[in-house]
Amino acid sequence: MRRTTLIALAATTLLLAGCGSQNGEDGGSEDTGSNGKVSPAPATSSPEPTTGKCADHVELKAGDDRRTVCVTSGGEVRLTLDGTKSRPWKPVTASGGGLKGINAGFVVQPGDATAAYQAVAAGTVRLSSSRPLCAEPTAAGQVSCKGIQEWTVTVRVRQA
Repeated sequence: MRRTTLIALAATTLLLAGCGSQNGEDGGSEDTGSNGKVSPAPATSSPEPTTGKCADHVELKAGDDRRTVCVTSGGEVRLTLDGTKSRPWKPVTASGGGLKGINAGFVVQPGDATAAYQAVAAGTVRLSSSRPLCAEPTAAGQVSCKGIQEWTVTVRVRQA
C-alpha cells in the first residue's frame, strides 16, 4: 500500500476508536509501557515537509508529539493539549522564527494548554510544553513519581 493510503487508514481507525473512548480522567492519549516511558498516540494527519505540500491551517494535539508539520505563510497553527488538574500542561513556548502568537481563545478545562499562531514568514519554529508524568502525592500519602512528559512539534513555514 502507498504511504498516504496507510496514513488515511490509520487516521480513520484512530478517529473511530477515539469516539466515546475518552473518559476525561487523564486527558491524554498516550500509553505508559512497562519501562515507565510514555509512548505518544499516532499523530493525526497533517501535511509534512517530506510531501512537498503545506497546509493553510494545522491543528495539533498531544498525540502529535515529535512531529514536523508545514504551514503556508498567512496560515494558522492551533493546538490544544488536554491535561488535568493533577497533571497540567505548562504554557506552550515557541522558539525560532516564522510564527506570531494570536488569541487562542479560552481554556475550558483546568490543566489544558492552548495556543494559536499565524505563519508570518518563512522559517522553522519549535513548539514545546511539558507536564508531570504522575499526579502529585495526596494527603492520603499515595506514591507519585517525579517524571516529566515533554511535548514538542517542529513547524516549518513556507511562503505561499
